[in-house]
Amino acid sequence: MTTTAEPATRIPLRVAVLALGTFAVGTDAFAVAGVLPEIAADLDVGIAQAGQLVTVFAIAYAVLSPVLATLTGTWPRRAVLLTALAVFALGNVATALAPSYATVLATRVLAAAGASMFTPIAGAAAASLAPETQRARAISLVVLGLTVSTALGVPLGTLLGSVTSWRGTMWLVAALGATAAIGVAALLPTIPAPPAASLRERLAPLRDGKITMVLLTTVAFFIGIYTVNTYISVIVEPATGNNSALLAMLLFLSGAAGTAGNLISGGWTDRFGARRVIAVAMAIAFINCLLLPITAETLVSAVPAVLVFGLTAWSVTVPQQHRLIEAAPSATSLVISLNASGGYLGSSLAGLIGAAALEFSPVSLPLVAAVFIVIGLAASELAQRIGARS
Repeated sequence: MTTTAEPATRIPLRVAVLALGTFAVGTDAFAVAGVLPEIAADLDVGIAQAGQLVTVFAIAYAVLSPVLATLTGTWPRRAVLLTALAVFALGNVATALAPSYATVLATRVLAAAGASMFTPIAGAAAASLAPETQRARAISLVVLGLTVSTALGVPLGTLLGSVTSWRGTMWLVAALGATAAIGVAALLPTIPAPPAASLRERLAPLRDGKITMVLLTTVAFFIGIYTVNTYISVIVEPATGNNSALLAMLLFLSGAAGTAGNLISGGWTDRFGARRVIAVAMAIAFINCLLLPITAETLVSAVPAVLVFGLTAWSVTVPQQHRLIEAAPSATSLVISLNASGGYLGSSLAGLIGAAALEFSPVSLPLVAAVFIVIGLAASELAQRIGARS
């Protein structure tokens, strides 16, 4: 009895350490959106240029994730996780100390390299550490660290940035990464490497038409979502009046709704099917973006708008992963990794597209986002048709 009870008490703590790592990664990826004005002022650049810090981080993540996964494919998983967190923490320390915009851009690549190594392996490590009956729960807890970062890490980083500076936010992220590394070193056992896979093998699922369309759904949808998310401080400026505390409150509400959406979308997917959950979430997100130029005018209307935004933005991730696992049950880790890269590719393109839209007017940002959400919905429906024919 003692030996069977031991894993049940120890594994959640190990998984919590991995979730802390994904919380740090999520805070790093999203917190910049809350301190864009401070970054722009400190580095003497425009808001659109400051937004490219999100773009550079996301592009580096999307490109480096499969490459670094291949290069470290034969390493023990614990060694990869520790290396990833060390690189991630150092990248954020370098960002906090960077004297110029160009240097900050370079340090964001370093931080993204660590993040891209950590996140996919953290989920797989959690699954390997949990009993078979708890594997899905273990993976969901690691993913929850990422979504909770939007509810807690981003508003906390925004408030810290307003009290100290945006560099204080980077120090916070570095401290979170270092703490997670200490936890991994202390609690995680040695996890052997999985069978080696070449970069070509990792990209092989892209030859499947349905998988490709599902991944395009992720890319298009996240272009829309991150066009709003990256420049949220500018979009809701009429409602907040440049008040950092009000902005942090709106970010917290959006993140809390996103966390709820992530938690309940699994049950929705089991009950109604992935396609329906995705279609409904995207349709509501589309309408919400069309209304944002109006609802962002006052705080009273901005509150429900950001709640709906967070709920719909994070209700798509779980059903998307469910579709990919169903489409490629023998290559689950590969397609989930590709989906993560697709999400970061979408967020990187959103930074560029949003910067271009910002040249016209902040009002155009949610309208551009709505266009890409519709494209994502069309890709999702096409993926369903391809699956039905095959």
